Amino acid sequence: MTGQFPTLAAAASWHAAWLEEAALPLWAVAGVDGLRGSFQEALTPEGEPRPAPRRSRVQTRQIWVYATAAAAGLGDPGHAALARRAYGFYGAHYRRPDGLFARLADVEGELLDSTGALYEQAFALLAMSALEQLEPGGFEPDALALRMALDSMRHAAGGFREVGPQPFQANAHMHLLEAALAWEGAGADGGWNVLADEIAELALARFVAPPAGVLREFFDADWNPLEDAAGGLVEPGHQFEWAWLLHRWGRARGREDAAEAARRLYATGLTGVEASSGIVVNALWSDLTVRDAGARLWGQTEYLKAALLFGDEPEALRAAGGLATYLQTPCRGTWRDKRTADGGFVAEPAPATSFYHLLGAILPLSARPFAAEVDAGSA
Repeated sequence: MTGQFPTLAAAASWHAAWLEEAALPLWAVAGVDGLRGSFQEALTPEGEPRPAPRRSRVQTRQIWVYATAAAAGLGDPGHAALARRAYGFYGAHYRRPDGLFARLADVEGELLDSTGALYEQAFALLAMSALEQLEPGGFEPDALALRMALDSMRHAAGGFREVGPQPFQANAHMHLLEAALAWEGAGADGGWNVLADEIAELALARFVAPPAGVLREFFDADWNPLEDAAGGLVEPGHQFEWAWLLHRWGRARGREDAAEAARRLYATGLTGVEASSGIVVNALWSDLTVRDAGARLWGQTEYLKAALLFGDEPEALRAAGGLATYLQTPCRGTWRDKRTADGGFVAEPAPATSFYHLLGAILPLSARPFAAEVDAGSA
């Protein structure tokens, strides 16, 4: 499948048609709880809802998907109302008294896990930024209140603490940087720039290990990388995600050091791309040998985004072809999430959370700007 597209224009056309003709309409109907307005956790490969408790990140990512699609003029004009209604349900049921958002609720909106994880707050901010594009001035007050509530999660050595057994990690900061950059383009408050600068500087100083440019995942309380099995984890998909974000931040700030770090991260990520298939594996060891030869869908989307920015046309075509293999399903508009080490796909429902990654890759492939990036001049 990696050689299926002769040109980027052909790849863009195929993926855009899949998005607009199949995925957006399907998930706007089968992927929505029509009674409550919230989003379903997953769809089967045949396009049927899979009943399950609903994670906060499903609600916020899908709000971002449909608000972003509406702002870009994709699909049904009703996507904007769908996103606003879902946010109403989310705010009413997931918001805690301290202003943070809980992690998990049942179908009715009763909380099953009230933990306020940093990861979930980052996606709540991202969802609000997309809604702000549809209704300027309508959602920044909510976002500013959440940003203030995040002060309870600040860490004395810089950055933020995550909940759980690995409180000092890069991943939650990555999505918080993404949200801060989105708000730079959507909002009016200068504090978004300050937050983005804080996280990007921490990443350059602590998360990206010189000289090879390897993004480390887990750290001690002083932001020194852990050297145990968990600390030695290198995820090629995150190399690509951080490369994209640091490039964007560095361009906005005129920081060549960030641009150079982004290029190194991209090069490191490429070591996790299989030569035979063009598929990005899940994980490497710190010496960049393969640790987990399975391959999640989201890694393929981040490879495509980064290849469009840092690679040449053959590299981007390779990434687009690899991604397309995950979109061959009985019901057009769903996807495969996990490829095994032997090249087969796990038979399981398509998680709604992946739509955020897919839209994020298909928009730049189609040369459509992200709603929150218009002012930043992103390709």
